[in-house]
Amino acid sequence: METKLAESKLPFASLLLIAPFFLWGTAMVAMKGIIPQTTPLFMAGVRLVPAGVLVLVFAMITGRPQPRTWSAWLWISLFALVDGALFQGFLAEGLVRTSAGLGSVMIDSQPLAVALLSLWLFQERIGLWGWLGLGIGVLGISLIGLPDGWIMNLLQGSAQAPSIDIQQLFHNGEWLMLLAALSMAVGTILIRLVCRYADPVSATGWHMILGGLPLFALSAATETQQWQHLDFSSWIALSYSTIFGSALAYGLFFYFAKSGSLTSLSSLTFLTPVFALLFGNFFLSEMLEPYQWMGVCLTLVSIYLVNQRDTLAKLLQPKISDSETPASVKLLEPSKVELAELPIKIPESESEIWR
Repeated sequence: METKLAESKLPFASLLLIAPFFLWGTAMVAMKGIIPQTTPLFMAGVRLVPAGVLVLVFAMITGRPQPRTWSAWLWISLFALVDGALFQGFLAEGLVRTSAGLGSVMIDSQPLAVALLSLWLFQERIGLWGWLGLGIGVLGISLIGLPDGWIMNLLQGSAQAPSIDIQQLFHNGEWLMLLAALSMAVGTILIRLVCRYADPVSATGWHMILGGLPLFALSAATETQQWQHLDFSSWIALSYSTIFGSALAYGLFFYFAKSGSLTSLSSLTFLTPVFALLFGNFFLSEMLEPYQWMGVCLTLVSIYLVNQRDTLAKLLQPKISDSETPASVKLLEPSKVELAELPIKIPESESEIWR
């Protein structure tokens, strides 16, 4: 993969690369489980601000520099608005109206947007196999999240029934999840611009704090009974979403996003709905349908295609044989080449070379 894991000094780098998506998927399940006891904007703020403080403490302990210039703070503020306030706000509000697995599916449609933006801004090569993998990934997460009836109507060519289902789909909060996906995609692109002016770990911590404060302000103005009904297990779940689902997951993700291929890294977000659906089934009794299992398989195939697109292109690239080589570019046979003897004087000492 183009994130250069082989050169990483982190132990178990391959597992760390997958860790953010495992943590996001399981955090989605934890958040969905405590929604009846709290409010969405308060939950989103708690997930950001304490996590940002933890990331900043880690940055200070490890001696990472803090942002100093106005340019750094401006980029961090934009990053906080898009990837902090908007992403977490849309996610929390959408999660109220949809399931953890389906919400994760809708959010993880963002690799296509990342691929297009990376192609436009950073000239990242996607290639045939990359586009094929992304397309299969979109198909996979669609099979995971869309209802069986909607898929059957599409296969049977029915036009009226799916339109009704789409309206119902958007009323249930999926459109908020799509807005969250777009916010996350833009945030993934912004981190490279932010890193030109600030350390990625410090910037991640500050963007969480600055992005979470508006969510707390909106919660105070529009919501009530934010924490009165939270019991001990709910606080544990909220702490897991904050510490592991935000602080650790964001830190690892943007560490790899700083210098690796954004398209390849973002394609791994197809793993998030897989984890969300599996743990949602275990903890929240969200059942997987046959089409969803098929979507899981397609999702794994898409990850392989996108991450190994360069290797596949080299292996399957047709090689030009000698018989196919045009006559105009063939080299002369060794027997047909006449060697000429040229008088060459070899310098006897190093000083003769500079004469």
